[in-house]
Amino acid sequence: MTHTLLDGVRVLDLTNVLAGPFAGYQLALQGADVLKIEMPGSGDLARQLGADRALSEDLLGASFLAQNAGKRSLTLNLKDPEGRAALLRAVREADVLVENFRPGVMDRLGLGWQELRNENPTLVYCAISGFGQTGPMRSRPAYDQIVQGLSGMMSVTGTPEVAPLRAGFPVADTLGGMAAAYAIAAALVRRARTGEGALLDVSMLEAALTAMGWVTSNYLITGSEPHPMGNENFTAAPSGTFATADGYLNIAANRQQQFATLCRLIARDDLLDDPRFHHPADRKAHRDELRAEVEAGLSARTAKEWEEVLSDAGVPAARVLSVPDALGLEQLASRSFVHSLPFPDGRDRSLRVLGSPVSVDGHPAGPSAPPPLLGQHTDTVLAELGYDEEEIARLRERGAV
Repeated sequence: MTHTLLDGVRVLDLTNVLAGPFAGYQLALQGADVLKIEMPGSGDLARQLGADRALSEDLLGASFLAQNAGKRSLTLNLKDPEGRAALLRAVREADVLVENFRPGVMDRLGLGWQELRNENPTLVYCAISGFGQTGPMRSRPAYDQIVQGLSGMMSVTGTPEVAPLRAGFPVADTLGGMAAAYAIAAALVRRARTGEGALLDVSMLEAALTAMGWVTSNYLITGSEPHPMGNENFTAAPSGTFATADGYLNIAANRQQQFATLCRLIARDDLLDDPRFHHPADRKAHRDELRAEVEAGLSARTAKEWEEVLSDAGVPAARVLSVPDALGLEQLASRSFVHSLPFPDGRDRSLRVLGSPVSVDGHPAGPSAPPPLLGQHTDTVLAELGYDEEEIARLRERGAV
């Protein structure tokens, strides 16, 4: 039995940087044959981005390596008629095409939804953009930080003193990519049942607002305007980040029983009889005083000790870790979440990348191959599309591939 859910699905990935490549990577992790269509000579801009300058100069930027393992690279000049013709030939054999150009670019290239649907009526076409393919903001450029600000995310991040504050990672790009991958998978299910293709219009702004959950729903339903609360959880108290003897601990004692257990374990049963903390609403109203009392009890042990003691007693609690410490957790190792691959250009080092957060049939979903060198699979893929050696040579000579 295969453990790859998208085995046999071919995806044409025309995307750049993060939101689109992240979507394509999620599909590749589940077994799809993802053909990354890149411009000759330069490729995905992410090839030039990342913490290691030497890698970026070699068009193997860390930002690219993180989201493109398991894909194959085909270089096509879509401004050249022969390059467009090659893409259209690939579309006839494909199940999915995903792009994240600004709205209207594909139409100007002669490769819009109507043209592609004529070539393949069952194609699932997914367009990812900052604001969607329609509306007054459709043509605006958008990067992750732009969407974080417009969505309201930054307004509720940080404390009242430091907000607005961006999240420390490109959350809007990632959410847009995950929404696209989910929509593509759903469209493939419909296609399997009805034979219909689909036009998917993914808005990063809308994905960001959707992911904000109770922050947006509380305003929509009750008119309660959210505000930045730092590390506090507005839904309950004590629920947030607390100082211990040696570091910080997140605790979410949202239920009365959890609060009672917490008080007992930190040797502060007296807090249960304190009128300031008797009712959940009282605890929220006096969260600053409650924090001081809880932290006084937590000062007796380290964050790691409290994590074990409280978790074992049914109180949700865990340390606040650095990224290196988080990636080193035994929990992740036991699930084979981080994967080691050969480096794409054969240099004597291994490449570590993240797999899928979803295991399938008890098996971790990881990349099948390293990220591709620019144009590494051009000749192979063109041959699969029916081009002979002479035709491929002619395409190279005219700069179409």
